[in-house]
Amino acid sequence: MNDSGPEGGAGPLPQAVPLGAASVAVAAGEAAQTSHVSAESALAHVQALYADGVARLHEALRDTVRGAPPGRRVRAFYPRVRLEAQGHPSPEALADSLPSYGFVSGPGTFEATLTRPDLFADYYREQFELLLRNHGAPLQVGPSEVPIALPFTFDEHTRFEAELDAAARRELLAGFDMPDLSAMDDGIANGTFSPAPGQARPLALFNAPRVDYSLQRLRHYTGCSAEHFQNFVLFTNYGFYVDEFLRMAHEMMREPALHAQDYVALVEPGNVITRRAGSAPQPGDAGMPPARMPQMPAYHLVRGDRSGITLVNIGVGPSNARTITDHVAVLRPHTWLMLGHCAGLRSSQQLGDYVLAHGYVREDHVLDEDLPPWVPIPALAEVQVALQQAVAEVTRLQGLELKRVMRTGTVATTDNRHWELQPFGGPLSTPRLRFSQSRAIALDMESATIAANGFRLRVPYGTLLCVSDKPLHGDLKLPGMADRFYRERVGQHLRIGLRALEILRGQRMERLHSRKLRSFDEVAFQ
Repeated sequence: MNDSGPEGGAGPLPQAVPLGAASVAVAAGEAAQTSHVSAESALAHVQALYADGVARLHEALRDTVRGAPPGRRVRAFYPRVRLEAQGHPSPEALADSLPSYGFVSGPGTFEATLTRPDLFADYYREQFELLLRNHGAPLQVGPSEVPIALPFTFDEHTRFEAELDAAARRELLAGFDMPDLSAMDDGIANGTFSPAPGQARPLALFNAPRVDYSLQRLRHYTGCSAEHFQNFVLFTNYGFYVDEFLRMAHEMMREPALHAQDYVALVEPGNVITRRAGSAPQPGDAGMPPARMPQMPAYHLVRGDRSGITLVNIGVGPSNARTITDHVAVLRPHTWLMLGHCAGLRSSQQLGDYVLAHGYVREDHVLDEDLPPWVPIPALAEVQVALQQAVAEVTRLQGLELKRVMRTGTVATTDNRHWELQPFGGPLSTPRLRFSQSRAIALDMESATIAANGFRLRVPYGTLLCVSDKPLHGDLKLPGMADRFYRERVGQHLRIGLRALEILRGQRMERLHSRKLRSFDEVAFQ
């Protein structure tokens, strides 16, 4: 339970959660399921159920720590929303927007367990509104049969276990539900889930325990609370991009905001918040830089509607790329982009050229069990157009001049950092031969992983890389050459990524969440 991540330390026990007049019993079956024809009332009931359950758990925990355990197992259960669909949504309901989400695939019973309605309030409200509009049937809200694990109810400041002796720890394990990995697999997202006879079909890709698990992991890996993550995400594999992002962001924060849609704050690891000049401090601003940086630090340019930009330095390799995208996906971002360096594979490429990926060779292997390598990962037109437009705007190049510095093609991703040291000849397939057969123009260790996990988890994705070396043609990434390249290209490359996300932010979200990412029997939630 001590998921201290980079910040460490101990904190006080959680205080009681205010319940309000709408609270109900937390044990499954003790509260009647209620019917709602308003998204707002459905959300309010979800919030009351969750708040009451967490309050009961925390009260019992305080008794346990004081040496007066309740003497019985104390349980709380996640809220559940259920839809009894009579059929497909009417053509009139879908005619205007042609959405890829917001409706179920046919008649039947559909449900989802929900968590953290404080964090996901806007998201849940939107999904509820779409279901009510598209199906015309009320939403049923009540407690589920899925217990809330006690450790999932704490924020990063709660470190109570240091106060417990061995006997108290045993009582804790006996008296409360703990995380159960068997209850949080990715079968729905992978398309392998099959409901048992009489079991409801899913409304969402992730159940509540899976979401809670990822919220804890995000805090551990990035050093930031999930509430600071924005809906547009950049992943990078070099710290130079972080340095430039922070330079630009701090410069921005020194100027007062001119428009309501401007960025209002910068958040760094440890939840260190810098508010824009002229903005008053807010409750919860008292963050603290971590004693050591987390494995994949995150930085957030915040907008009031969460449509800002998050940058995560994922480091090098497909394992990190898969790990971070597994967890960011539960926040249901609108787009994530990979912005990093690559090896150029063609003799015509120059150091500093850009590569816009329109296809991927997956030799990363970290997703093979979840998404077979034979599944194609399509380029998404909306993202491709935004990236190309951003390159043109930032470089001020058009036509043939633009093509000279940006090449579109296949990117190969490998899990072998020293792929170039494998034999170039002989009877067996070599990397050079395979990449030539695939028509790859660039190689890295993250991009295909991020794109494939975006495809698997229904998050729009894209890749714009910058050629930093050409190992097949004698241009190796040696220190002097690399330093000059970083100074000359990182700033421009980052500005391109930021501009691309701004372009995408201006689109209708139902268009951005492409139907290319939806399967035959898709869940309703975005």
